[in-house]
Amino acid sequence: MNTSDPKRDVTVFFKSLIKIQNMKPTKLLKVVLLFACTGLFLISCGNEGEKKEEKSENAGEPATDQTESHGTEVKPGEIEVTTPLNQQWVTAGKGFYELKCQACHKLTDERLVGPGWKGVTQRREPHWIINMITNVEMMLEKDPEAQKLLEQCLVRMPNQNITKDDARQVLEFMRSNDGVK
Repeated sequence: MNTSDPKRDVTVFFKSLIKIQNMKPTKLLKVVLLFACTGLFLISCGNEGEKKEEKSENAGEPATDQTESHGTEVKPGEIEVTTPLNQQWVTAGKGFYELKCQACHKLTDERLVGPGWKGVTQRREPHWIINMITNVEMMLEKDPEAQKLLEQCLVRMPNQNITKDDARQVLEFMRSNDGVK
């Protein structure tokens, strides 16, 4: 049972206003900021339902800017390596390494998350390296060496959405890392 007296409520409200008017400016500023922050928080939480509805309309559709791509299998002999190295490709490949590979692979033979890259171009054929970069899923299904790497590292390499041409530049950077001039 609610026994609220409207006249009493109005009186309490006006007394509160008088207290606010008599506050020091710094205390008043703190109170105003507290109410403003609370209001912003409630407003930001209030739109959550609308955002969920927008997402549910597009559920099942891939994001247009983040579509995952898988490369086609590169066969032996399709990748031509030349000496001297293409320095533009080395520079571009280093950029890809720093952006997409460095978090898991070191340039030494030390394993981080994935295996280190030192000597990889002497141990593996160019087409194998390109396939591992562009089509990890296919390699883990078909290739015994890729399966052994997965057993050793215990972490599946994610698809980095690198094209065959970009992977060729990463290969050139790997060759440079292995001392090819």
